[in-house]
Amino acid sequence: MKKTIDDMKAKMEKTLDVLADEFRTLRAGRANPAIIDKVNVDYYGVPTPINQLAAVNVPDARTITIQPWDAGTLKSIERAINEAEIGINPQNDGKIIRLVFPPLNEERRKELSRDVSKMGENSKVAVRSIRRDAVEKLKAMKKASEITEDDLKQGEKKIQDITDKYCKQIDTMSADKTKEIMEI
Repeated sequence: MKKTIDDMKAKMEKTLDVLADEFRTLRAGRANPAIIDKVNVDYYGVPTPINQLAAVNVPDARTITIQPWDAGTLKSIERAINEAEIGINPQNDGKIIRLVFPPLNEERRKELSRDVSKMGENSKVAVRSIRRDAVEKLKAMKKASEITEDDLKQGEKKIQDITDKYCKQIDTMSADKTKEIMEI
């Protein structure tokens, strides 16, 4: 039973990590290099992350600069950013690519807040699915006479308590991100 609960906790932690990564890649009006982490450049036929081809810097709150180590990759990087549809047009001056983040308007802030809520709800659905799988494992153990009825009830209560804790963490993360978006 302990192994089932430990496995469930590990999966729920992973769900929180995925949500945190999604929040980091959300373009919230502030320059964040994580936005381009998932952008791959075709470098001699191999999809390569930008941070392996160039120095990525944040000189101010609204700008990301990308300075490739090989000047020949400048056009490829620019093309990859355009194709990734991150919502920002790269400015290429022949040596450096600049991504300038415009300030968010009220409509865009509300849209981002809805996206944050949707991501949070999807994460809670994932956590509940993990809970359901863990309860089913406990019921299978009960059916196979590996645990008693009392153990099953205690296990279900413990699983529900853990699930509630993770759902509360997701709510907190979502509220914090929404607050950050609305304050920018």
